[in-house]
Amino acid sequence: MTALLIIIAAIVLLLIGYICYGSWLAKQWGIDPSRKTPANEKTDGVDYVPAKPAVLMGHHFSSIAGAGPINGPIQAAVFGWVPVFLWCVVGGIFFGGLQDFGSLFASIRHDGKSVGEIIKDSMGTKAKKLFIIFALLVLILVIASFVNVVAGTFFSAAGSFGFVGNPNGNQTTAMISLLFIVLAIVYGILTNKCGLKTLPATIIGIAGIVLITILGLKCGFAMSRTAWIVFIGVYIAVASLVPVWILLQPRDYLSSFLLYAMMVLALIGIVGSAFTGNATFTIPAFTGWKTNLGTMFPALFITVACGACSGFHSLISTGTSSKQLDNEKNAKAIGYGSMLIESALGIISLIAVGMVFDKYKNGGFGSPSAAFGAGIAILFGNENSGVYNTIYALLTLAVSVFALTSLDTGTRLSRFMFSELFLKDGEATWKDATGIRKVLANPLFGTATMVIIGCILGGLKLSAIWGLFGAANQLLAGIALMAVAAWLGQAGKNNKMFFIPMIFMLAATLTSLVLTIVKKIGAMAAGAQGAFFWGNWFQLIFALAMAVLAVILVIEGVQTFAKQAKRA
Repeated sequence: MTALLIIIAAIVLLLIGYICYGSWLAKQWGIDPSRKTPANEKTDGVDYVPAKPAVLMGHHFSSIAGAGPINGPIQAAVFGWVPVFLWCVVGGIFFGGLQDFGSLFASIRHDGKSVGEIIKDSMGTKAKKLFIIFALLVLILVIASFVNVVAGTFFSAAGSFGFVGNPNGNQTTAMISLLFIVLAIVYGILTNKCGLKTLPATIIGIAGIVLITILGLKCGFAMSRTAWIVFIGVYIAVASLVPVWILLQPRDYLSSFLLYAMMVLALIGIVGSAFTGNATFTIPAFTGWKTNLGTMFPALFITVACGACSGFHSLISTGTSSKQLDNEKNAKAIGYGSMLIESALGIISLIAVGMVFDKYKNGGFGSPSAAFGAGIAILFGNENSGVYNTIYALLTLAVSVFALTSLDTGTRLSRFMFSELFLKDGEATWKDATGIRKVLANPLFGTATMVIIGCILGGLKLSAIWGLFGAANQLLAGIALMAVAAWLGQAGKNNKMFFIPMIFMLAATLTSLVLTIVKKIGAMAAGAQGAFFWGNWFQLIFALAMAVLAVILVIEGVQTFAKQAKRA
């Protein structure tokens, strides 16, 4: 019954936040349904492509979700369910939703351009360049983290290659994911080239998902981990370069149905379990200020990540979603609403691990995603039962699909920002640049560079990447909040709602980075060797670089706010 009360309370509070706070924000900023969006003004059939609200919602939600709202809250559950619940709800409404909605709105008022351009408008070109460098470092971690997660999910025993009968879970997930790519391309062609309406195309798409799932359960595909890393690298490079209607829009739209179905299935299981007693929620309300993750501040706020607030979302809002938004009236649902749904998914993840908490805290699962699948599956049947195994396999598939979706979007974002870094004012695309800058700003060069670096780092242990990714991601959120607040102040609009979230996120993440730097210096001084040695160096260099860049950007931001205050 505890789990049922938790999810009911979360849904009610998130709905109130969406209706009341979300509507207030839209009114404060001046959302204008009659104003043309960049998707309509700059349609190019590649990146600027107007999308139906349901399709864009699918892309945006699938892209921001990834594996973050599952991995984060589950890892943070060691602090107890109350801290995680409060941060997912309060953070989602007043921190994450504010950032996502604000970033999307600011971008559509800047021709669908990135946070870097928003910063340039209010803080200058220097701040823009510094932000782009910072964001590219974060995107490298995003690519590395999710390449690692996806390759680990698809991986089979070394030496195995090809189609496999009676596949195991990883081989099934790999096969369905490959077929999902084909299905998305077919859907994109049917809707964009053959003129098929959204409803019949959606029915065909959902039927296709069912078909490829059945096929994947019968016949899997196997490759080594290294081979999967190479394949994923090639795939995301191609996916980031082709027009969005071919793969990005249809893939994300169709994959969103898996996520919706996963959440509905979880809700059914939670309600049913409350009355049947199939499983028991066993996480204590509060376990203490300090755990194996560190002290609650800053560890809780870094670990939960996407379930409450995520800087990666601001890059998606300003990188792909703003280029596809057909009407400003949909910005609230897509920008703010998607974040609150993700917070709800974070609460569901918390409940899932609560059903298998004793086994989880004793190291009984290889990953948080596995604990999530087991926690939901056990609501429907005993472990090793047919129902349990089927649901577990489907949930594992859903998590891997969203990790791959985040990879698609993250790589496309890195292409945009890499080019922006080398363009001068007045140069619209890489073709306008000259000399070596024309080579560096070329989409092929930027994509190849980011993918190669990300895939090499993806070969490290996830533990060497994820903690740093969390801190960098949340620090990016603080900077994005600062960027939108500075632009709103420049435009004479109310930006006061940004200051508390901005200061809190910057304080938490900079504290975390300083702790990481001290810890890694200590580890190397103690003589760490082998993979740990290189992993420590990697984390130390990245942490130092991001901390320095962030401090410089914060100084620029403070100076901007001071100038705005004087003008007022």
